[in-house]
Amino acid sequence: MARSMFSRFGTYVFAAVMALCTQAYAAPTVRVGYIPVLGSAPLFVMDGRHWLKDAGIDMQLIRFQSGPQAIQALAAGKIDAYVAGVLPLLQARAHGVNVKVVASAAIEELEVMANGPLAQGLPETASQPMEGAALKQRFDDFARTNGRKAKIGAQPLGSVPDSMLRYWLKARNDLDPAQVAEIVGVDLDAEQQAFLAGAVDAAVLREPTLTLVRHRLPQARILATGHDMMPGQPGSVLAILNEDAPDRAEWKEKFLAAFVRATDLLSHSPDEAVPYVRSALAGGMLPQAIVQESLRASASHYVSDPSIIVDSVSKLQDFEVQNGLLHTAQPVADLFDLESYRRLGK
Repeated sequence: MARSMFSRFGTYVFAAVMALCTQAYAAPTVRVGYIPVLGSAPLFVMDGRHWLKDAGIDMQLIRFQSGPQAIQALAAGKIDAYVAGVLPLLQARAHGVNVKVVASAAIEELEVMANGPLAQGLPETASQPMEGAALKQRFDDFARTNGRKAKIGAQPLGSVPDSMLRYWLKARNDLDPAQVAEIVGVDLDAEQQAFLAGAVDAAVLREPTLTLVRHRLPQARILATGHDMMPGQPGSVLAILNEDAPDRAEWKEKFLAAFVRATDLLSHSPDEAVPYVRSALAGGMLPQAIVQESLRASASHYVSDPSIIVDSVSKLQDFEVQNGLLHTAQPVADLFDLESYRRLGK
C-alpha cells in the first residue's frame, strides 16, 4: 500500500516536472501583422518552408487591410512584428510606440494604373514616363470630356499608397492633387474592386493586383511605374515592437535571418515561392499562372537591406510635413535598426 502510494506520488512529481519543462521550453510565439500583397511574400515563404517552426518559433500571421490598421494593433501590443508600409511607423513612434525597422522587403511596389478614357492612347508597355505638362494635359482633357475630375483610388490618408500618389503628382510633376483629381481613400480590397468595377478611373495598385487587372482589363494601362513615382520608392518593411525587450532575444535574430533568406529566394528563384504565395493570398483562389507572373515581375523589387530606403523615407516624411499630412517630422534614423541586418553578414 505504502509502495503504491509512493509510486503514485512519484508519478505525479514526474508529471509536474515534465509540465514545467514543457512550459520552460515552449516555442516563443511571434504575432505578425501583414497586408495581403506580394510585399508580404517573405512571410509566406518562411511559413511554407517551415523555417521558423524548425527553429522552434511559432509564427502567427494576422491579416490587415492597410498599414494604419496594423499600426493600431501594434500600438495596442496585439502584434509583435509588422510587415507593411513604412510611413505609418513614423507616426507610431511619434505617439511613443517603440518600433524599429530591421529589414526592407520590397521597393517600388506601387504603380498607378488607369482604365477607360484616362488610359486611352497610352502604350501597352510603359516605356517613357508621362511627366509634367503632358500629364497635366491628360488630366485636363479627361475633365473637359467627362465633366469631372478623374477619380483615383488609393488607401486611407496616412497610408503609403496615398502619400506616394500625392508625392508623384506634386513633388514629381508639380501638380496640385486637389486640382487634377479626386482621390478616393478606401481599404485595399475595396480599392481593387472599385478599379475592376470602373468606379474609379485610376488606382494605386501593386502585385498581384497589377497582373490580375492586366488579364481582366486588357485595355488598362500603367500611368506611372513605381520608379516613375519615386526612384527607390520604399515599400513593405519588417518592423519589430520593443525589439530589445528580453523576450525578443528568443526569436528576433532567427526571425530576421529567415525573413532575409526568404527575400533572397523571392529575388533569385521566384518560381519556388509560387505555391506558398498562392496559398496565402486569396485563400489559394488566384490562378497559379497569375501568381507566377506576379512574382516574376516583382523579383527585382525584393530588397532586404534597410539602409537602401532610409533616404527615400526621409523624402516622403518631409513631403508629408510640408503639405500638412503630418504635423511634425520624426528622426528617421531612429526608426531604423541597421546593425541587426549587418550582423547577418549580408
